[in-house]
Amino acid sequence: MSILVLFGSAGMAYYAVAQVFLVLVLLFCSASANANFSTDFDITWGGYEHANILENGRSLNLLLDNTSGAGCQSKKEYLFGKIDMQIKLVPGNSAGTVTAYYLSSQGPNHDEIDFEFLGNVSGDPYIVHTNVFTQGQGNREQQFYLWFDPTKDFHTYSILWSPQQIVFLVDGSPIRVFHNNEELGVAYPNKQAMRMYSSLWNGEDWATRGGLVKTDWNSAPFIACFRKFKVEACKIKKNASPPSCSVASEHKWWNQDTQQERLKWVQQNYMIYNYCADTRRFPLGLPPECNAP
Repeated sequence: MSILVLFGSAGMAYYAVAQVFLVLVLLFCSASANANFSTDFDITWGGYEHANILENGRSLNLLLDNTSGAGCQSKKEYLFGKIDMQIKLVPGNSAGTVTAYYLSSQGPNHDEIDFEFLGNVSGDPYIVHTNVFTQGQGNREQQFYLWFDPTKDFHTYSILWSPQQIVFLVDGSPIRVFHNNEELGVAYPNKQAMRMYSSLWNGEDWATRGGLVKTDWNSAPFIACFRKFKVEACKIKKNASPPSCSVASEHKWWNQDTQQERLKWVQQNYMIYNYCADTRRFPLGLPPECNAP
């Protein structure tokens, strides 16, 4: 961990905060990976007292307290591919906190593919919140409980993004598929390259029971740990049309025939919200993709 040389009482306080953060993450997070957050990511907010890259770039740790959370972004942009991240989520009473791992382009008409992990009161399950934005429009949420405790160990969360579909996977198990239904007039994210983002922030206005349960700052600091970031992306040529992933590559990442039963099992047993079943939200009719085969 690099420490800036600071002077005076303010500098000593800053140094002390950084030292406490380092001790906390070493106690909670352990990493052994070949990803390099030092060379592949930029810390974008929160400062080094809330975001730290450790073990020669092999692990990233984000901290939330009542002064700030933290976030980072990949230096490279991607257009189609499979992206993996191992995450250990905030333990204990994490109500109000949001640990985010997502892809996004820039601008008001941005595209976005979201994994967001909504904190809980101790003993309650985490909620995995997924969403897909196209041309700045989202409202395609699906939410799930997990079939394990995501705070005890690292688990792999993957986004498979191809011209045909987007697949959300947890430890290799598909939990959601969003198909390209452009023929139905449904916009699909296939023209804008995206960066990968990770963040830990205070979402108490909505994250836990719709904002009814607020963040307990007596339980702070909250720490989320990231490691083993891996990208298998399709090649992008500057000023060229969007690339196409080969069928062979997509089958290597996602075999719908063999994984369909697992997808069905997750959705039948662990899905707790599906925008395609929310007729009160869409009184004039569900979005077109909801009725697609």
